[in-house]
Amino acid sequence: MGLDWIAGPGAALRGEMDIPGDKSVSHRAVMLAAIADGASRIDGFLEGEDTRATAAVFKRMGVRIDAPSDGVRIVHGAGIDGLRAPDAPLDCGNAGTAMRLLAGLLCGQDFDCDLVGDASLSKRPMRRVIDPLLRMGARIEAADGGLPPLRIRGGGKLRGIDYAAEVASAQVKSAVLLAGLRASGETVVREAQPTRDYSERMLAAFGWPIEFAPGIARLPGGHRLRATDIAVPADFSSAAFFIVAATLVPGSELLLKNIGLNPRRTGLLHVLRAMGADIAEEKRGVRGGEPVADLRVRHARLRGIDVPVAHVADMIDEFPVLFVAAACAQGTTRVRGAAELRVKESDRLATMAAGLRGLGIGVDETADGADVHGGTLRGGYVESHGDHRVAMAFAVAAQMSRERIRIADVANVATSFPDFGERANAVGLQVGPAA
Repeated sequence: MGLDWIAGPGAALRGEMDIPGDKSVSHRAVMLAAIADGASRIDGFLEGEDTRATAAVFKRMGVRIDAPSDGVRIVHGAGIDGLRAPDAPLDCGNAGTAMRLLAGLLCGQDFDCDLVGDASLSKRPMRRVIDPLLRMGARIEAADGGLPPLRIRGGGKLRGIDYAAEVASAQVKSAVLLAGLRASGETVVREAQPTRDYSERMLAAFGWPIEFAPGIARLPGGHRLRATDIAVPADFSSAAFFIVAATLVPGSELLLKNIGLNPRRTGLLHVLRAMGADIAEEKRGVRGGEPVADLRVRHARLRGIDVPVAHVADMIDEFPVLFVAAACAQGTTRVRGAAELRVKESDRLATMAAGLRGLGIGVDETADGADVHGGTLRGGYVESHGDHRVAMAFAVAAQMSRERIRIADVANVATSFPDFGERANAVGLQVGPAA
């Protein structure tokens, strides 16, 4: 039987919070450090199941990774041509980022390998990554429907391509760029809708000659990565739950420290502010090559808006908690252009719509979005369908509900935010395991 939470109306959120390290940056830091020349130190590494799975994959390929303390990894790079053939399938767990990026990174190696994942990951589409890699000369086989597991045949010769991305996906872009490291010639990725540039920034930090701007990235093959030290910023997606909670709960004022504010990641800030949120940025700086700031969030009344499509790709992981904000806003919030939500850890459009309806909120679902009609949340029972962000979003919703909410199947919260409950309770929320 899976783990359930009971969450209920909480107190005003007060104080300061440290948020775990950014999952996207942690994945990429381990990957590039593993194929760099020399030893790299990663501070602020996310101690989540997804990122640990990535580290375990490289250990299976002969990379020594030390963990002297929580949040720290010392990665002794094997060099771009120094990985060893694994003696078993490479288990990505629940990490879609890991599987998609590894497909690009490993398709140019000289050995065969299989990428596998858990039941949830095994239902997520991989064809969008496989197709451009096949154009580069990769040899990859998938299960029916382009689903995992992925079987990668090594020893082929990759060639750079000029790729116009068909979907707005940083993971697809990153997979193509990582394959380009081992390809002949130049690899170019063009995007109609710019996506987050974590991979580009990280490649530059490790010394690869890459050029990038919003909507385009290009790199030549045939170079090497140099070990470097990376300081991982706090994860904006994890902070988002507390940004929304502090906005919604009357009397709240919460300071979230060193939050990563990559401009391709912070669409939620623009949308919440347009809805009336009071979010101030303090102590701006740079951490691990990424812009950061402390965020001071005060309670504010929200109003429904039409979410600009231009912000959708920049907040794709924050939609579950945005739907909660919309449920508590005055009027209707309309979302379009978010079909990508249907192929995340769950079908997040359907899952959030069903959950909010069960709590008394009107939701009209469309093929690529939803109309959320603000109202009063009642208590009840909701299914998270094993989706960590859905589970945490409904924990936030419970703080504004008339009665407690039981949230089913929350074990996968450990993939991105292992101590969410403890940190939430420390600042005023009420959430804990069901008896």
